[in-house]
Amino acid sequence: MTPHWTLQDLPPQTGRRAVITGATGGLGYETALALAGAGACVLLTGRNDAKGEAALQRIRRIHPRADIGYAHLDLGSLASVAGFAERFLRERGALDLLVNNAGVMTPPTRHETADGFELQFGTNYLGHFALTARLLPALRAGRLPRVVNLSSGAHRLRAAIHFDDLQWRRRYAPWQAYAQSKLAMLLFSFELQRRSDAGGWGLMSNACHPGYAVTDLQTSGPRLGRDRPHPLEHLSRWMQPYLSQSAAAGALPTLYAATSPEARPAGYYGPKDCFELKGPVAEAAVGRHARDAAVAARLWDVSEPLAAVSWPRDARRNAA
Repeated sequence: MTPHWTLQDLPPQTGRRAVITGATGGLGYETALALAGAGACVLLTGRNDAKGEAALQRIRRIHPRADIGYAHLDLGSLASVAGFAERFLRERGALDLLVNNAGVMTPPTRHETADGFELQFGTNYLGHFALTARLLPALRAGRLPRVVNLSSGAHRLRAAIHFDDLQWRRRYAPWQAYAQSKLAMLLFSFELQRRSDAGGWGLMSNACHPGYAVTDLQTSGPRLGRDRPHPLEHLSRWMQPYLSQSAAAGALPTLYAATSPEARPAGYYGPKDCFELKGPVAEAAVGRHARDAAVAARLWDVSEPLAAVSWPRDARRNAA
């Protein structure tokens, strides 16, 4: 791969249609800004419409001719996901790039989505699983379509798919629940590529992680249900000058996975330096559990009824 890949290496995106979840700030915003600057038609999505409008205004100030829009999408609500996908298919029809970026990180106490799922599993993974399934007809109608899933280095830290308690109802552990959601996203990325290859869907599915990129993710999740800052905020402030990078730098692995001709199917990309916390884009380390195709297939089969979606049936028959 190109060493020290930067925005200068981002290929022209003129005519490509992109949807980015969680694009009103942080990594999602930086991804949208770069793609819009490269000529893509970008649809930002988020839960906060005021933040969505502000993000559009900021991008238009930087790129006055940007072809951008905003749509409400709450990944913690399957009804919101279904409504968004229905409108997209009706109004736009085809999609070239889906960046599954939105997420929540380590709420100190267990919270649930609108559908009763543990908040991190439901938002970070199940909502994106449902969205990708519902947008599959648009992706298959797209030009060289790609799906990019945001994972995390946390997928290697005490991470497993707890099939006996996916929703953490028995004993909630914030970091382990977060790690499970990000492991699920990586398993989903690899299994989506396998099923696309088997079923002839024509997708490139890959994944990335931002390292330690400074966004509000490190504090917004840990503050849920708290009246005062979480100790993680103090730790983050102390570590940032040494181990972190900007949101713009953290978005580079996403942009590489989404646009580079060198990005490969079922690839996984992240920062190179300081235990993958910062630095130039490189191949990222894949944890042992993320390589387990049997677990990935089982998670997929469990997720379909939970997410109330059905994928084409041909892929598993062809793969067998």
